Formats: sequence, C-alpha cells, structure tokens
Amino acid sequence: MTKRMIVATLALAGIFVAVYLLLYKIGVIGNLSCGIGSCETVNTSKWATFLGAPVAAWGVGFYIVMFVVALVSLQDRYADSLGMSKALAAFSAGGFAFSAWLTYLELFVIRAICQWCVISAIIVTLILVVALLDLRERSVRVSSELLAPEDL
Repeated sequence: MTKRMIVATLALAGIFVAVYLLLYKIGVIGNLSCGIGSCETVNTSKWATFLGAPVAAWGVGFYIVMFVVALVSLQDRYADSLGMSKALAAFSAGGFAFSAWLTYLELFVIRAICQWCVISAIIVTLILVVALLDLRERSVRVSSELLAPEDL
C-alpha cells in the first residue's frame, strides 16, 4: 500500500469519527458513546465551536479535503508529483496544528478529555507522519533524478 493510499484510508477513518461528533453536536444523536473521558463535557463547551461552526464540521471538512487530495494524488498523472506530496504535507500540518490546539484546550482549559477527539488527534498525527514520509521519499527521488549519473 502506498503512503498516499494510507493517507486516504486514515482520512476516511477520520471522516467517520468527525461525522459522528458532528451528528451529536447538531442533535441528530442523543448521547455520545464514550467509555473513557468526558466527551459530552468537551463537545458542549464553548470551545466546541470555531468561527461559528462546530469544530466537528471543520474536522469533517479537513478529512474530506485530505481524502480527496490523497485519492487524486494516486492517479497516474500525479503518481510522481512532488507538488501533491507538498499539498498533503501542508494540509496535514495545518490539521495537526489545529488538533494540537484543541488537545491543549481539552487538557488545560476544559479539563476534560473526549476519547473521540483523542482518536481524531491520533489520526491527524498519523496522517502528518505518513504525508511527511511521502514528501521525503518524493523529494529524494526528484533530487536523485536531477543528479543522475549520466548528467555528471
């Protein structure tokens, strides 16, 4: 499985987690299944909304973007694209930063942990790691092509 396929798979898992949290936030489901932590405390706090939209909606949007970019990058025409690797790394870095900020809020401001938020943070972290590994691999490949032995 390619790194970009791993990113797509992780993003799909993230979509499910974020949609679940969003369905709770907008009142479609009554209670969160939360065996560990205080999911409802976190998801009903004032910090569960960002720029007028539920944080979970931002998560759904982020994961959908990551999923689509990862799938597009799997097409033959983008298979060796350094630009697609840079896009995946940049988007995932932004998602990671936002997730880190939310985790900080959970731990030190709200003083409650949501297991689904932690799962999402782990998914975002894994996406970032895999996207950076993909970027490094493609960067090395491009560099080695630029310095091919026949050119020296």
